[in-house]
Formats: sequence, structure tokens, C-alpha cells
Amino acid sequence: MSKLFTKDHEWLAVDGDVATVGITAYAQSQLGDVVYVELPELGRRVSKGGEAAVVESVKAASDVFSPVTGEIVEVNAALSDAPQSVNEDPEGGAWFFKIRLADKGETAELMDKAAYDAFVATL
Repeated sequence: MSKLFTKDHEWLAVDGDVATVGITAYAQSQLGDVVYVELPELGRRVSKGGEAAVVESVKAASDVFSPVTGEIVEVNAALSDAPQSVNEDPEGGAWFFKIRLADKGETAELMDKAAYDAFVATL
């Protein structure tokens, strides 16, 4: 399952009509030590580019935007007890939420890993 990326430094991995969403290693490195994660409510509908979650670090609080439109079908409850796991595995086990895609076509506008890495290199 390949990952897609946004310019806001979220990643998503699509499996059927559900995508897993988290923040990139670059985003985590910019935030520093993550100390709190606010996850979206199950069943909540979010729009592409809309605020879906919040991540707080010792440096700042940042919104996590949804890369696609859809309905939140699962959240990573482990992050509530162990937000620091985002520091250790941002692009793996420390995913934030899963969303049922309203329109799979929206993923066409996202970047693959090579394009994202090239984008980050310009920052």
C-alpha cells in the first residue's frame, strides 16, 4: 500500500475506500516532541483540507488537515495515552485516523513519495 502526501505534511495510505491518515516525519521534525494529540470524533464528516485533528508539541500546536473528504471511521486511541509515539513512528504506527473516502478521485491531486521528497527539499 503506497502512501500519498500533501503540502501540509499529512500522509495517507488508501486501502479500498478507507484511507489511514497521519503526519509525515518532516512535520514531526518541525514540531519537535509531541506531547498531546486531539483526535476527531467517530462519524464526523470532514472536507478535503478541513481541520480534522490537532497535534501539540513543546514548540507549537498545529492542525492536522484531512487530505480527502469523507467520514471518520476509526481513530488511533493509543495516541491519547502515548502521544510521544508520533515522535518515534509518525509514518507508521502513530497514524491519527481512518477516513472513508467520499470521492477516490481526490487522491489524484496528492503527491507520491518522490514528489513529496522533492517538495520538502525546497523548504
